[in-house]
Amino acid sequence: MAPQPWIQEPATQAVLAALSRARIAARFVGGCVRDALLKRVIADIDLATPARPEAVMAALDKAGIKAVPTGIAHGTVTAVVNSPGPLRHFEITTLRRDVETDGRHAKVAFDTDWAEDAARRDFTINAIYLDPDGTLHDPVGGLEDLAAHRVRFVGEAAKRIAEDVLRVLRYYRFEARFGAGAGDAEARIACRAAVPLLPKLSAERVAGEMLRLLAMPNPLPALRMMAQDGVLAALLPEATRLDRLERLIALDPERDQLRRLAALIEVDAAGAEVIADRLRLSNAERDRLAGLASPWPLDPAGDAQNQRRALYHLRAERYRNLALLLAAEGKIDKIRLDELLGLAASWKPPRFPLAGRDVTSLGIPPGPRVGQLLGEVRRWWEEGDFAADRAACLDHLREIVEAEGRGPLPS
Repeated sequence: MAPQPWIQEPATQAVLAALSRARIAARFVGGCVRDALLKRVIADIDLATPARPEAVMAALDKAGIKAVPTGIAHGTVTAVVNSPGPLRHFEITTLRRDVETDGRHAKVAFDTDWAEDAARRDFTINAIYLDPDGTLHDPVGGLEDLAAHRVRFVGEAAKRIAEDVLRVLRYYRFEARFGAGAGDAEARIACRAAVPLLPKLSAERVAGEMLRLLAMPNPLPALRMMAQDGVLAALLPEATRLDRLERLIALDPERDQLRRLAALIEVDAAGAEVIADRLRLSNAERDRLAGLASPWPLDPAGDAQNQRRALYHLRAERYRNLALLLAAEGKIDKIRLDELLGLAASWKPPRFPLAGRDVTSLGIPPGPRVGQLLGEVRRWWEEGDFAADRAACLDHLREIVEAEGRGPLPS
């Protein structure tokens, strides 16, 4: 492989130098190698080594590099380097082989055999190794699969899935990112057979993989495979609107995971909250998903004044998302969608000019009536298309209070 700028960065060179001084051999592996071959942006950097994690930590410590035992039971040490350039984390993992697995967690034994280490990895495209000098090692045919846009398990697909059932979801996500769209026959057979095992997965792991899949530029081919293979119904039975998601992506390719999830599922707000709880989404994500569930509180046929009022209550982000979902449902055409999106981008909701102290200054004691009076004035202000200024709102407030029988108020 041609020299890589991410290998020449000071942080990477510092880690390599620390290992070299301790006579520890290391090779880059996994996503950094795969993405470098595809000429994609490199994020975190993984290395593999025959040295045990204790030796790796000692070498890093001696070089003044912070070493975090992030997965010491599995042989993983994370090096954190303070140096110029992009922030990098280096996961350095001892070569290993699986001894025992329950489908979620594996007990491993450390090894010095590169081929054995490759044999336990998930996909062939993740089992390509790169020496610091640019020499590639491809023990399981990952280079050919990468060139063919083929996502293939290392060895027997069923065995790899039995080691970690999450690999079913990783398979479809990798298909969305690296595959050609049809999938690998053996992999899909193994995924279908593993459907009864999916309940073993934690909600957080399922949510993480599903949201990462929905963030892909085009997750639809992978989602269709998941539906055909029975995986989607097992994980998210409400995900019946692939057609709506397809139209949403065509209308706006922005990779908003929750908006795409809202398009994919056919539920009301209560149903969206059930899904959010099942996937252990955050409170903010739950509220946002419920706010995008049908029936949508936006009348796209309303005139300009009604649209401004809706935008005032919904706020720009939710208004925009609802307009896109309505268009994806076929309720409005592209011309009308562009009009609504243009309004959301250009119109700035005004600030209601009154506050509670304006009511109490008229002799109204603090209490529920203060809020009621403010609400009456606010509704009048909104019905007037937000045109009334503070003085006009104060005059209307005085009129309401005087009409209650308090008599003329002092000016």
